Formats: sequence, structure tokens, C-alpha cells
Amino acid sequence: MNKTSVLLVDDHAIVRAGFRMLLAATDSIEIIAEAERGEAACQLYLEKKPDVVVLDLSMPGIGGLECIRRICDRVPEAKILVFSVHEENVYVSRALEAGAKGYITKSSAPNILVEAILKIAAGGMYFEPGLEKSYPNFVGNHLAEVDYKNLMNTLTPKEFDIFCLLAKGLTTHKIAGELCLSYKTVANYATQIKTKFNAATVAELAHIATALGVLKK
Repeated sequence: MNKTSVLLVDDHAIVRAGFRMLLAATDSIEIIAEAERGEAACQLYLEKKPDVVVLDLSMPGIGGLECIRRICDRVPEAKILVFSVHEENVYVSRALEAGAKGYITKSSAPNILVEAILKIAAGGMYFEPGLEKSYPNFVGNHLAEVDYKNLMNTLTPKEFDIFCLLAKGLTTHKIAGELCLSYKTVANYATQIKTKFNAATVAELAHIATALGVLKK
């Protein structure tokens, strides 16, 4: 029986080791390559041509969402499963829009990962039960949430990553270090994001992020 080949993408070596141990117990799946950054994952995908990519969203460099987009731009039929700590609906939506075929959280049962990989490899889609959440009807007292949702959809993958980090309270310097970008680049992104949402402060961005489900209340 041919095994389903997997490219594993996560910036934490201990997490990848755990995945290897889990999938090693499965006769039908094998990890053929690993990457800790999105840039390397894009290159490895083209070289190794795995059946499925299992990918985290939060990584330094281009990040998971941009990695999905780049792979799917080159290979539209690529089969990518997001395996993330984020369970908020907005992350699922962004991953789908980028081209992912499935989404599960790292808190899911071990058998869910195996089930998801095999289903996506067979041409299906897989989403962990319970990820679908409704948004609140309004944000604040002046603008319907759907307007913010539409604005969210205009963010580039990098803008989205920086938006999330700003909303979580990280400083521009910390975000620059987290994403391996210059301070000036992050500051420019922050200005663009505030302009798009017509937000004067990071606190306003945090309020919007909470209402959209990017941050938990």
C-alpha cells in the first residue's frame, strides 16, 4: 500500500518531533520532509511534491497564511491542512481563502490529525467539529461587524499577522523580532492597518479583533 506523504511545517522542533511520533504509528502516512519557516516550505513543496502539507499558521518570516497562498498560486490543487492553536473563526476563514483544504486545532485528539490527513489526501476537505462560530452582530455602537469583516478581508497575509500581534498587545519592536522584519517595516504596516480600520489606537484594534473573533473575550 502506498503511504500518504506529508510535508510538516512548524517552527517548533519539539512539536514536529511529536507529530513524527504520532504519525510513525500509522502505517498509511509518512513524513517525507520538514520545514520551520514558510519560505522553506514553499521550496520543499515543489521539490518533494508531498500528498499533503500539514502547516502551522504562526511562524516567523512570511507566516502560514502567505505560505498557503504561495503554494496554491503555484499548484492550485495543493492539499494543505492547517494545524494551529487558533480556533477562532476568522483564522479558519483566512486559511480557506488562501487555499487550505482543512483546519484542525492542536488541542484536538490525536486520531483527528490522522483522519484529517487521509481525508484531504483522498480529495476531500476536513474541519474539526465545533470550529464554526457566529460573529457578534455589532462592534461598538456605530458600525456593523460585517463592515469590519469586509475590511478584514482586504488585509494582506502579512498585514493580518501584524494586526493580530498588535491586537494582542505586542509592541512594534517585539513584532519586528517575532516576524524577522525591520522596525520601520512593521511601523509602516501598523499605520496602514490603522488607516484601513479607521482606528486611532492599538486599543481600538484590539476591540475590533475581539469582536471579530481574532481575540478571545
